[in-house]
Amino acid sequence: GPSDAIRCHSYGVRLRGVRQCTECVPLPGPDYGPKSGASHASLISRTPPPSPPASAAAPPSCRLMEEGMIAQPVNCRCCPHALARLNVNWKLVEHSALLLLVTPVSLNPVQILRYGAEEEKAETARMSSFVGAIAIGDLVKSTLGPKGMDKILQGSSNNETIQVTNDGATILKAIGVDNPAAKVLVDISKVQDDEVGDGTTSVVVLACELLKEAENLVSQKLHPQTIVMGWRKAVDEARRALKDSARDNGKDSKKFREDLINIARTTLSSKILTQHKQYFAELAVDAVLRLKGSGNLDAIQIIKKLGGNLRDSYLDEGFLLDKKVGVNQPKRIEKAKILIANTPMDADKIKVFGSRVRVDAVSKVAELELAEKEKMKDKVEKIFKHGCNVFINRQLIYNYPEQLFADAGIMAIEHADFEGVERGEIVSTFDCPEKTKLGQCDLIEEVMVGEDKLLKFSGVALGEACTIVLRGATQQILDEADRSLHDALCVLSQTVKETRTVFGGGCSEMLMAEAVSKLAAKTPGKEAIAMEAFARSLRMLPTIIADNAGYDSADLIAKMRAAHSQGQHTIGLDMDKGEIGDVAALGITESFQVKRQVLLSGAEAAEMILRVDNIIRAAPRQRAPDDRCH
Repeated sequence: GPSDAIRCHSYGVRLRGVRQCTECVPLPGPDYGPKSGASHASLISRTPPPSPPASAAAPPSCRLMEEGMIAQPVNCRCCPHALARLNVNWKLVEHSALLLLVTPVSLNPVQILRYGAEEEKAETARMSSFVGAIAIGDLVKSTLGPKGMDKILQGSSNNETIQVTNDGATILKAIGVDNPAAKVLVDISKVQDDEVGDGTTSVVVLACELLKEAENLVSQKLHPQTIVMGWRKAVDEARRALKDSARDNGKDSKKFREDLINIARTTLSSKILTQHKQYFAELAVDAVLRLKGSGNLDAIQIIKKLGGNLRDSYLDEGFLLDKKVGVNQPKRIEKAKILIANTPMDADKIKVFGSRVRVDAVSKVAELELAEKEKMKDKVEKIFKHGCNVFINRQLIYNYPEQLFADAGIMAIEHADFEGVERGEIVSTFDCPEKTKLGQCDLIEEVMVGEDKLLKFSGVALGEACTIVLRGATQQILDEADRSLHDALCVLSQTVKETRTVFGGGCSEMLMAEAVSKLAAKTPGKEAIAMEAFARSLRMLPTIIADNAGYDSADLIAKMRAAHSQGQHTIGLDMDKGEIGDVAALGITESFQVKRQVLLSGAEAAEMILRVDNIIRAAPRQRAPDDRCH
């Protein structure tokens, strides 16, 4: 009866005396107790199977099992009489359902990006970022310091002019980089140049050294977030130490001028102007102090003229315009009233594309020319009504209106760019002379600079405008001198606003590193390891400066650490002698604003790169099919 038998699903019969079949799942029911099971073969030998149906002449099988897609036979609608091994409520199912039930989940990656897109993950992405950023730092670190080397930059075309420079921002701007982390450092250098003008190489080198330390810490199984937390504490402590060491002589004009000259000398020490740094430092300070604290560097114009040497450069009070006056026009005008315009003064006629004029006599052509002259004369007479004696136009002035200006005793200047021409109203129409604001100055005259003629504007109302005329043997020297002087002017203008100063020569870096090391010694946990790494990165800046000069950096840095630990916080590098010295007595001074920006920007850039764990490059844009060849 059913109580002492069990169904074998292979044959669908009840077998007496058998409590368990080792190859089939028992039907639900009471526990029949432990019995030794029997295999299908032994069952078949005891009880012959019934005759199979006509539709199942072939041996029971499942196509999925035969193809190796599943490892066990199951009940399936597609393969009748297959062996049942899976308890799915004994309902017939399709192959698709069997694959979901039996086939294991595939471990192959799923492509979610567009075809052609690239992705780097985890350690691969982090190492790619480290390598790219460190390569950028190694590229520019040889230019750091007063004994740094220069780079020659040449464009892709042989016709392009070459550049010889050691300015970090200029170098990184000229090279093309493909690594995303390297582009971050290029951008941070550009921001440093735009914000404060100097420290473009230092900020990249600091970020590079931080990433080198981070690479070692990550290999020691420190989590990037732990490193970042330690760095943030180190930055706060370094900034506090830098702020405490800053001096402010802004209220003493004499001492403040000395500070400005020392800052300019320190900035120019690593430039091409280092041989004449005292001369150019005083020249730059005089130019900046004329701004009276406004910081408007547009009022300082730099004109480069080939010839002579760098020592022949000079500061000219007033504004120099590299233009010439018209023929037969006055070369000198006192108490000038200047009208600035942007209007066409060539052929004031109606321009219709494709239009033609047909005449039947030469007299008609003369009438057309006369009408055109009359129209131009009307415009010039409208200009006369403004009461100006100097007319500056951005566009071309033809011979006829130029002659009219000369007859009226008015100086006319054409093709003038408006850089440095400020506080005057630029007009395009001349119908309302009473509403137009004219510019004024005491004297406009034509002067000679080398072999060129320039226009000098003297006695402007605000008294800020001045011009620095640079002389040099080659165009490359002039361009590098221009960049060097511009950096010094930017630093000085920032110092006029933020009057605090700090010591240079690696003194400030050693001071900040010592403060960070002391805090790390009091900090428990793994963050202290990251803080020590930050201090080592700060010490690498004076180390690289000494290495670039060919000195024994290990000996010099050890002496500086010992001196600072003993409380001698004005000890820095003396690059002239190759020894350590008192930078306060040597006059090696830097702007507090520049040094703080280097610290913050370098740490932020390194932190940004360290937090990266995935790099995704978009697929290149597909070109539209070109059907012109078909």
